[in-house]
Amino acid sequence: MIARMSDPDGMSDPTTVRDGRGPGQEADGEPRPTLRERRIAAWRGAPRVLARLGFVAPLRERLTLLEAAGSVYDLDEMSDLYGSGVVETLEKRVAGLLGAEAAAFFPTGTMAQQVALRCWAGRTGSPAVALHPLSHPEVHERDAFSQLSGLRPVHVTSGPRQPTAAEVRDFAEPFGALMLELPLRDAGFVLPTWEELTEVVDAARERDAVVHFDGARLWECTEHFGRPLEEIAGLADSVYVSFYKSLDAFGGAALAGPATLVEEARAWRHRYGGNVFQQFPTALSALIGLDRELPRLPEYVRHARVVAAALREGLEAGGLPWFRVRPEVPHTHDFQVWLPYDADAAAEAAIEAAGETGAVLFANHWDPKGPGLSCTEVYVRSAGLEWTADDVRAAAAKFARRLVRI
Repeated sequence: MIARMSDPDGMSDPTTVRDGRGPGQEADGEPRPTLRERRIAAWRGAPRVLARLGFVAPLRERLTLLEAAGSVYDLDEMSDLYGSGVVETLEKRVAGLLGAEAAAFFPTGTMAQQVALRCWAGRTGSPAVALHPLSHPEVHERDAFSQLSGLRPVHVTSGPRQPTAAEVRDFAEPFGALMLELPLRDAGFVLPTWEELTEVVDAARERDAVVHFDGARLWECTEHFGRPLEEIAGLADSVYVSFYKSLDAFGGAALAGPATLVEEARAWRHRYGGNVFQQFPTALSALIGLDRELPRLPEYVRHARVVAAALREGLEAGGLPWFRVRPEVPHTHDFQVWLPYDADAAAEAAIEAAGETGAVLFANHWDPKGPGLSCTEVYVRSAGLEWTADDVRAAAAKFARRLVRI
């Protein structure tokens, strides 16, 4: 008999019940590892992994990042107190990179964006924020806009893509701000073309709306747009950026824009509980990320396109009847893979293939997207540069052969 138990990822974990043992129990009475635990164990134990993300590394390894702190800041200076010192240095660095008058450090992007759009609502007189239903505030923030900040989200499109200028221009309801997530993660880390982006911004301005970029991963967009960060950020009235999603920092975010907006944002940051006493480990890790990772992001994006093409070839060679790599040519160094299999079956195949080959191609969890349909995210960072197209094709083919036999 097969029993299915839910695990913390929301995926089911197949566990065998026989010989009088209870569900999730080994012969010696010890709990049977969940599918999630087995996936993480395979990731940690494999000699080769396509994506070794820093934030899931052991704490001892994470702390080694600060060994480079002396190269980005004078460690004989006083530590920060409520945003002084190294935090101010980071803020000035970000403002310069984005071509903004000022920037303010925030402990989280959720707080930074709420504050930014709350400030804009006060200036425009409208609490309505036009955004995509797949954007981060709508999917991952528990209705924070409406529950905490008095904002009213409205959706300009329902398609799994960036909104068009026509949709913004012709939207039936008034709105004070247009928020664009660049890239739109839950649609596959997709970006518009540069021409489409400028047209969307122009359409919002025609409606006297301000434009805010949810740029958590804006650092990754220069290769796709063929423009420097300053020019991309310059299209918007304000921009939020994350320090851990692309730059491997310990956390943190920044809001950049006009000096008057940032000054007001600092007041709201205090009200929201974000004026933290000391934040030097996070600020130092962000400065290290700007030095180490930011220059490498275009290389990661280019290699992600190699990985995506080889992955398609490998899955096809392995006999999968149908699959999707979205977008087909990645816009950033992250992309999605969709399969016509349940999430637990896909995860099981990935674990078995890793055990057989010692190489983990799919390290992330699989999300159920409907009956017999699942999706995962593929990340390409420094570890991924070690994988050739042949490596990816071979690993993808082995995974596919495992999957079709489950």
